[in-house]
Amino acid sequence: MSKYLVIVESPAKAKTIGRFLGSNYSVTASMGHVRDLPKSQMGVDIENDFEPKYITIRGKGELLASLRKAVKKADKVFLATDPDREGEAISWHLVAGLGLKEGEYSRITFNEITKNAVKTSIKQPREIDMDLVDAQQARRVLDRMVGYSISPLLWKKVKRGLSAGRVQSVALRIICDREQQINDFIPDEYWSLDALIKPEGAKKAIEAHFYGDKNGKYQLKDREETEKIADEVAKADFIIKEIKNSERQRKAPLPFTTSTLQQEASKALGFSTQKTMRIAQQLYEGVDVKGHGTIGLISYLRTDSTRISEEADAAAREFISENYGSQYTKEAEEGKDKKKAVKIQDAHEAIRPTDAALTPVIVKESITRDQARLYTLIWKRFIASRMKSAVFEVQSAKISAGDYIFTASASKMKFDGFMSVYTDEDNKKEPDTLKNNLTKETKLTLEGLDKEQHFTQPPAHFTEASLVKTLEELGIGRPSTYAPTITTILARRYIAKEQKNLFVTELGEAVNKIMNDAFPEIVDVNFTATLEDLLDGVENGTVKWKTVVRNFYPDLKEEVDKAAEELEKVEIHDEVTDEICPNCGRNLVVKYGPHGKFLACPGFPECKFTMPYLEKTGIKCPKCGAEVVIRKTQKGRKFYGCEKYPDCDFTSWQKPSNKRCPKCGNVMVEKGKNLVCIDKECNTIIPIEEGEKDSKE
Repeated sequence: MSKYLVIVESPAKAKTIGRFLGSNYSVTASMGHVRDLPKSQMGVDIENDFEPKYITIRGKGELLASLRKAVKKADKVFLATDPDREGEAISWHLVAGLGLKEGEYSRITFNEITKNAVKTSIKQPREIDMDLVDAQQARRVLDRMVGYSISPLLWKKVKRGLSAGRVQSVALRIICDREQQINDFIPDEYWSLDALIKPEGAKKAIEAHFYGDKNGKYQLKDREETEKIADEVAKADFIIKEIKNSERQRKAPLPFTTSTLQQEASKALGFSTQKTMRIAQQLYEGVDVKGHGTIGLISYLRTDSTRISEEADAAAREFISENYGSQYTKEAEEGKDKKKAVKIQDAHEAIRPTDAALTPVIVKESITRDQARLYTLIWKRFIASRMKSAVFEVQSAKISAGDYIFTASASKMKFDGFMSVYTDEDNKKEPDTLKNNLTKETKLTLEGLDKEQHFTQPPAHFTEASLVKTLEELGIGRPSTYAPTITTILARRYIAKEQKNLFVTELGEAVNKIMNDAFPEIVDVNFTATLEDLLDGVENGTVKWKTVVRNFYPDLKEEVDKAAEELEKVEIHDEVTDEICPNCGRNLVVKYGPHGKFLACPGFPECKFTMPYLEKTGIKCPKCGAEVVIRKTQKGRKFYGCEKYPDCDFTSWQKPSNKRCPKCGNVMVEKGKNLVCIDKECNTIIPIEEGEKDSKE
């Protein structure tokens, strides 16, 4: 009979650990949390100092009964849940749910699921860290109070089933703000002027870029200025005024944190944050590798630390020396690693392979394709982080042409360093090769000039990767919250994903407007980031968790009470339209669904007729003269199109105007407070007030 019982969260983790321990140990899984706040109510006793009302999660009764029987048979219980706030809280709930008494259990943690790490943790048991538990309780109670206070108001204002959240609402606001910046963006024209110059004796010409004049650098603004300068330099002699030869180093990247792994997996592999975390969890909990048995391939996946243990660091350096040569091995930690470690929660290591010698080639045949792709990314990034910088020879030149200056530069890799193993998606571009060794005496011949018009670009739409990066930079949420936050606002259809870009839906715009108007503090980025810092203070033992909640709740209640009164006055009723139901003759009404508005018969459920709602804009189609209506893509993104589609194919992401461009006669669209010509080559801009005035006259 087993003397010791080890409880983990998942069967996969239990299976892996069970193979490392002897017959004296029995390993079982709790299947995640066993207790939580009830779904039917807020579950927080406001009158009793915000005491949480925990209950056994529905469906977990039989599991708990089974665990209690196993506990009675064991001499000692080891709680081996994940090494973070969530894992600590699960262990604490298990103690309560199983009725464990002091001395009957110990808490053990390990950063990786390997035989050595698990056996070492058994020898180093500890008590449950109540600071970690309290930080998790504070987060859970705060989120519950926000969600259960505000969500019912959204049901009244827009539709049932909507939700608000302390982090998700801020994430939605960030996306909406970016969408507004894109819609309001007015492009500025600028030009580039490049000279194709052939050095004497060279086989190929080099490209030099316009820099400015003797007074310094400046930007070419229009065609007239660009052509004037091009005419002047075409007649001038190109003379090398300055040559600079130097070396440039590209430092090895830091190993992955949760955030950087999600970002790079999105860019390099096209994985969603949810998919990245799911596959990383599988690699962490253990897979069966031929010749090595079941083993966890990576260290713990929820971390914002870039620290690496001394053992893992030494093993990586040894692997690099043996397989790449000692000249590739970085001698000591570079400053960036140490500086960053001061600012972050350093409870864990960075995400790394548990054994550097288990190369992607060795494990490839034992795991799925997606597991192999993610493991390869993690393995290469970690090995690269222990390698020397890549070194480039760089030659740059300043070239005069009459009164103007051009610049040219080229580089050649001198030592590939970490780039022999890994190059991230942002640095995939191959460096230029030094084709010509220029000197001040080198004679140059102009072979041609290339003039090109450009326009400044609006901010890019968020992708999952760039949203995670922004949330991390702003201090919104923590590693464990990024993926579920994005998954939630996608599932609620507040945002839609097309290709990799995230767009706000009509539903998302409505919810965001309510949150901004009624609960400005809840969706305030700085306020949310400050709360995260307070939760970190709870984890560190410097702040009491109920102090955070006590200070938060009165302001929330005041805003909720005020919003409830105001929202009741503007409660949305079904909007009656002139469209007639073909089945029963009633006037159809506007309803809200997961994709936004649609038309439905008010006689439901007797009459179930529905049809798409095409909101009219009062603007004539510039192609056929019919009405422009608001349409939506399959994923809910709003655009403008002709009501005669598919007979007329006019579409625009921006709202068109009845005003025509005074220069080219094309369509004008609204961007912020201006009307802009839809033709980018024309790019005429008119203030909306002036445009509206002209159209009325």
